[in-house]
Amino acid sequence: MGRPKPIRTSSLDELRARFLEQGEPASPHLIAALRRDPRQGAQTLAEQLSNSRRRALAEERRMLSLLAWEEEHWTRGVVRIAGVDEVGMGPLAGPVVAAAAILHPHDRIDGVNDSKQLDAEERTRLAEIIRSRAVAIGIGEASVEEIGRINILQAGLLAMRRALLALSPEPELVLVDARKIDGLPWPQEARIKADASVHCVACASVVAKVHRDAMMTALDETYPGYGFAQHKGYGTPAHLEALERLGPSPIHRSTFHWGGRQLTLFGS
Repeated sequence: MGRPKPIRTSSLDELRARFLEQGEPASPHLIAALRRDPRQGAQTLAEQLSNSRRRALAEERRMLSLLAWEEEHWTRGVVRIAGVDEVGMGPLAGPVVAAAAILHPHDRIDGVNDSKQLDAEERTRLAEIIRSRAVAIGIGEASVEEIGRINILQAGLLAMRRALLALSPEPELVLVDARKIDGLPWPQEARIKADASVHCVACASVVAKVHRDAMMTALDETYPGYGFAQHKGYGTPAHLEALERLGPSPIHRSTFHWGGRQLTLFGS
């Protein structure tokens, strides 16, 4: 591929292709030059490039903030930092799944965020990148039977503990979202909403969500008619209608946590 055509001799279409379609960053100098161009097309392109630049700068600030907690520990010599998060606390069916992720120091997965802020396609893309670049990934689950026996909050902690214990190599430090996980041999630190504000926890959130979604899609074939592939066990109108029509399946939970209370869904 040859060198790009000089900007001063490029047409507006060529500039659009280069800086909008291909994603090359536009300099403030280029945007200012387009603003001085009296053509409407140049003014429109200048506004588009300016908006794109603002979004890119905001995303860069977000990523730097996301990595700040880990960077503090890396500079102190703590290398293997594990982020852990769970998904599936709210559904009516299926297990709780947790993932733990250790990334290489100073590595960053651009675009990663709390899994709830990403669509399914972006989560899948990012999960593949995270798995390919991570030092270690651990997956843990708590079954429907365990959820019913020990309650959903304890099941979430159990799944996270299992995910962390599955890591190889082991972490030196665990970062977790606003809780303390008992039974771990490593120090841990908690932060509220860490899945949206801490890089390794966000990575774990994405991996856990993609893993659980794949499980529920597979379970849709084992227990057809409930729509697990679509709603992943959450209480959508279609899911509630299927429950009314078919009754609970073996992977439906007997209890549900709501407003600080453990409610019975099925059975006595």
